[in-house]
Amino acid sequence: MNQPLIYIVDDDRPLSRLIETYLKKYFVTKTFERAEQAISEMATDKPSILLLDIELPGINGLTAIQKIKRKSPETVIMMLTGNNDISIVVEAIKNGASEYIVKPIEPKSLLTKINKEIKNIGIKKELCQMQEIFLKEKFPYITGESEQISEVMAVVKKVSQSKRTSVLISGETGTGKELIASTIHYRSAQTEGPFVPLNCAIIQESLFESELFGYVKGAFSGASASGKSGLVEIAKNGTLFLDEVSELSLNSQAKLLRFLDSGEYYKVGGTQKCKARLRIISASNKNIEEMIEKEEFREDLYYRLAVVKISVPALNKRRDDIIPIANHFLEEFNRTLSKDKKFFSNQAKQALESFCWRGNVRELRNCVERAVLISNKQEIQPQDLGIVNDTPKMMKKHNNDALPELSSSGIDLNKLLNSIEMNYFKSALDITRGNETKAAKILNMSRDKFRYRRLKLFK
Repeated sequence: MNQPLIYIVDDDRPLSRLIETYLKKYFVTKTFERAEQAISEMATDKPSILLLDIELPGINGLTAIQKIKRKSPETVIMMLTGNNDISIVVEAIKNGASEYIVKPIEPKSLLTKINKEIKNIGIKKELCQMQEIFLKEKFPYITGESEQISEVMAVVKKVSQSKRTSVLISGETGTGKELIASTIHYRSAQTEGPFVPLNCAIIQESLFESELFGYVKGAFSGASASGKSGLVEIAKNGTLFLDEVSELSLNSQAKLLRFLDSGEYYKVGGTQKCKARLRIISASNKNIEEMIEKEEFREDLYYRLAVVKISVPALNKRRDDIIPIANHFLEEFNRTLSKDKKFFSNQAKQALESFCWRGNVRELRNCVERAVLISNKQEIQPQDLGIVNDTPKMMKKHNNDALPELSSSGIDLNKLLNSIEMNYFKSALDITRGNETKAAKILNMSRDKFRYRRLKLFK
């Protein structure tokens, strides 16, 4: 097991030598007299712990904290100082320091504090690993090997580092927008609060305010005698997910905007001002920017909701992910529905890859569930999937085009050959839904040659 790396940044040489001599029995250590030197060294390695003096030549410790955190957010910073000014302590913690140690330093006490931080780092790593396993098992909509979904998950990982940044998720129905929102919630530090979903498309305008903010006793005719907590209150310190937010009326949008601006609200019928801190994640399968142009959606609300925008690609645009996702569902339904472990035949895989998934991952899941139930054998065949695949007909259409007869007037052979080749290229791309690697395989050529010819033909 590799020993943790400790950086010691202090221009007091006798002190830094004393600390290093004591700590190197237990850790790998490096010492620096200036923060700039340590930050530069972090380009090649990342220390677990960084002991940082506040008063340094060049940039001081307080300024260095921010630069270090940008370079390596996981590094734990422990401040060393002879100044016990409480305002400096507060600023250091605010900037990202985890510990504040006042000189003179007692080595044994320092070692105890470092070991405590090292233990916490190990716990965090284990939690992250468990979290990744949980997410992959529970959220197959966001698994895959395609570049498109990798880009989405890179954004998800970054936005999860923030506690309350608003996120707007766009994508077709069935692409897993709610699961993306769930992933952001469960990966963030704000998991002490719940994840609360609300489908805006099914809430009547007259009930939106009471649903969102709750109401007090006797607020209106038919109101509960004890009043009701709104979803904002229920989601406190967690995440409120507003699905199909584009379906809100302009009046409801104004009420939501007022809350987002201040974090304050009144229950329906109430006079006491309430506060709630939470993250708002919203989603839509419509183009909200076009709705703004038509004055169907408030522009100011859009910018509040879309601090970070995530576009979830349709399954037909990430076809490399179809089989991995289908295999995930197959494992799930093998566990819950089947005594015998079933698997896809090569023909079934080809059918899955070439089918047009208008219902996206949701449709794929239903298809796999049906196949596990219907198939009488362990090997699932195309007919078990219950999907109609008309894509190969496109190839036949192009192949059966009649060739012009040769006459004394002659023909432009190069133009004719290019036309035939273009038809085959189009057919191959139609069948593979734009996947160049698979299209090249169908035409029995390398991907590089395919791309070269495609650029020549369609320039």
